[in-house]
Amino acid sequence: MSPIQFKNASLSFREKTCFENFNTSINYGSRIALIGRNGSGKSTFLKMLHGSSDPTSGTIQMTNDSVVAYVPQIIEDFELLSGGERLVQALEEALRVNPHLLLLDEPTNHLDRQHREYLLRLLQEYDGTLLVASHDPELLRNAVDTLWHLHEEKITIFSGGYDDYLHEIGVQREHLEQQLRRIDREQKATHYALMKEQERASKRKAQGEKKYAGDTIALRAAQGKGEMTHNKNKKAIRITRDDLLAQLSGLYLPEIIISKFSLTSGEVEDRVIVSVSAGSIGYAEEKMILSNVYLSLMSKGRIALLGKNGSGKSTLIKALLGDVEVIRKGEWYVPKVKEIGYLDQHYSTLPPRQTVLGSLSELVPWPHSELRRHLNDFLFRKNEEVYRPIHQLSGGEKARLSLALIAAKTPRLLILDEVTNNLDLETRQHVINVLNNYPGAIIVISHDEDFLDQIGVEEFYDVSKWR
Repeated sequence: MSPIQFKNASLSFREKTCFENFNTSINYGSRIALIGRNGSGKSTFLKMLHGSSDPTSGTIQMTNDSVVAYVPQIIEDFELLSGGERLVQALEEALRVNPHLLLLDEPTNHLDRQHREYLLRLLQEYDGTLLVASHDPELLRNAVDTLWHLHEEKITIFSGGYDDYLHEIGVQREHLEQQLRRIDREQKATHYALMKEQERASKRKAQGEKKYAGDTIALRAAQGKGEMTHNKNKKAIRITRDDLLAQLSGLYLPEIIISKFSLTSGEVEDRVIVSVSAGSIGYAEEKMILSNVYLSLMSKGRIALLGKNGSGKSTLIKALLGDVEVIRKGEWYVPKVKEIGYLDQHYSTLPPRQTVLGSLSELVPWPHSELRRHLNDFLFRKNEEVYRPIHQLSGGEKARLSLALIAAKTPRLLILDEVTNNLDLETRQHVINVLNNYPGAIIVISHDEDFLDQIGVEEFYDVSKWR
């Protein structure tokens, strides 16, 4: 098959530009991942290749006999199937036509371990051209060999694996930060030199007034030499520093969130915080979903609930949260609801009509300056950011706000339900960093093994054993 050609391709919306004048080609058999923040244009890029959307300008050329298969992020068909089963069904139908080009949009969202392994196996066996939009490190490590990063109104192409990419970005960032530290030292040295020059000038002032008696123009010229040199150096330093900061902002490493919790690790007593013995749960007495449940969690422990889609994990979470619709039997020792924080992929606990600032002020009785300082730590800095209604926030912004609220009034138990679904790589890293500083106990539902490893989960419960 002939290469796919991009000629001056651009993509922009009314409020932003995703990329401009993109020129490249895709050879048959290429395996490419599109990465970038939520809203950077990845999904639309796939639709452009599919033919269901057009570039704002420029062209994408491929042969007329090319067979293209596209599996979107949200699959409307197969209503009776779970999310994982829908993806597998849609993917198998796409592969049945033997496509030359396969386009997948966030295919690992909502997949349990079994379906994830099946997906990776299918992709490894597929020998055509693959383009996949994804934030999933496991898929990025195992299914592709080239990364296209949509960022800062351009597409940067990186040939190599995901870990190679992270290493290269880290090396570049460290190099730029070293130069910035050098520039800062030069700036301080220039300022010190000016102070010394002004000190010497003041000592020469009396002599200068005698030397240039009656000639104020010559006197000012002599006194201004040091300051002119300083201003020249200062301008050169500012230009260099701005250039380095621009390069730094182009690198895809997340800004650091500073998380200070209202509860410290030292204040957390080392004891059992959750205990379930001979537990059963369900929505009807005659049809319990899980039975003979045994679960124990220490106050600083971290456990993961595993199991296929539809195996009862979410129902168990509802039982732990005291949901009145769920029937509980057996012995249950669980913290009070006010001591439990709950965070799910849809951020359903956030008040949609409240503002960012309002949601925090309702939670804690802090002065305005302290509220703003706390939100600033979670990257809500501008007035338009803190006064924005929550329903207008992106998924990544909702995740950061949820973390900010948890940090402000820290629960002793944090329950997480598939929180990394739909998160871009930057926000995902924010979540990991904050959870690593969280002092309490965590129960997490996730099929993302890399995420579970990074937040220090060491104990796993397979709920399918309780069915």
